[in-house]
Amino acid sequence: MVSTETDAKGIDLNNKEILTSEEAARYMGFSMSYLYKLTMKKLIPHYKPMGKMCYFNRKELIEWLQSNKVSTATEIEQQAQAYCMKKGGVL
Repeated sequence: MVSTETDAKGIDLNNKEILTSEEAARYMGFSMSYLYKLTMKKLIPHYKPMGKMCYFNRKELIEWLQSNKVSTATEIEQQAQAYCMKKGGVL
């Protein structure tokens, strides 16, 4: 999901700590309108030091992107077996 693109000035976004809205959208592969919706709903971590421009911490974006992991079928089955064993039953 995270690209290895550079910004308009040729700066590697993977090495830049603070990203502008445009850089953050490009880094995550989102449209600007989707990123705007996320910030307006306060669903994504961001900073507005002077109340106008939005900035993003790259490491926080990575953590946010990885925050809602979807378990695989195997992981769910293992969790179910562990739960049943804990309750004394068998799956």
